[in-house]
Amino acid sequence: MPSGNVIRGSRIGSAPERPAERYEPAPRQPVTYWCRNGHATEIRMAVDAEAPSLWDCPRCGLPAGRDAENPPGRTRPEPYKTHLAYVKERRSEEEGEAILAEALAALRRRRGRE
Repeated sequence: MPSGNVIRGSRIGSAPERPAERYEPAPRQPVTYWCRNGHATEIRMAVDAEAPSLWDCPRCGLPAGRDAENPPGRTRPEPYKTHLAYVKERRSEEEGEAILAEALAALRRRRGRE
């Protein structure tokens, strides 16, 4: 049997909505961004905040700029690099051969072939 102390439809910690006269929202300004596909996105930002020069378009994902006549182009992604490509950037061929020879010698020692 439920207790008589519980108010139906409420939860623990719930509070009434704050009256509107107790606070005032920060002043805002609309900032519009345009992407290469012609999509316009309006973002409302605080007046004292500095608006970024680029914003991702929520419709197509391309970068959007503040100049409608000259929107930014598609950024070219860096191609995927394998682990070997990163290693080759750090090591020369001679260093790679020396490391490989050292690793093979250690492997042969462990297997008892030397």
